Order: sequence, then structure tokens, then C-alpha cells
Amino acid sequence: MFDKLRRLFLSNRTAAPVVEPAASSRSRTRQHNLFEAAATYVAATADDDQDRMDEASGWVSPEALSFGVSELACRAVIALARERDESPQTVARSLLGLPAP
Repeated sequence: MFDKLRRLFLSNRTAAPVVEPAASSRSRTRQHNLFEAAATYVAATADDDQDRMDEASGWVSPEALSFGVSELACRAVIALARERDESPQTVARSLLGLPAP
């Protein structure tokens, strides 16, 4: 399981670049990718910032946001597991306040 998560974390997948559409004379709108939306959403949740959560939720579809949050969770658990020299399962359960398996 750890190897699968490690491959996921170390894979060559990159987020789509942030693209700015052609500007109209009235305004210029910035598009956000799903990883940017997920990072903003999770950080806003941690800060209990409902306005920012709502804003980030509107940047991508609910499905894309869910995928991005899941990917962020996987990467965070892997990073903490490496830092603590523990398994990802142990770290995930610890973060959720669950007993060790």
C-alpha cells in the first residue's frame, strides 16, 4: 500500500496550468485548476473561513474539488508518514483520532 501511495506522490502527473482567457475590455477572469481549488478549500476549512471555502468551491466542479481534496490528503499523509517514519495507515488513523489497527 505504501508503495502505491509513494508512486502516486512521486508520479510525473502535474496539474493543468492556470490559464488566463483573453481579456475583454471590461474585465479579466482567472481560471483555477482543481489542485489550486483543493488547496485553497482545505486551508480555508482549517482556518474556518466560510467565505473562502465558498469561493474555492465555485472554481471547479464538485467532483473535481473532491478529487483534489483526496489527492491533497494522500500527499499530506505520505509527507507526514515520511517525517514521522511511520506507515501512512498509522498516520491517517492518528490524524482522525482512531486507534491503531
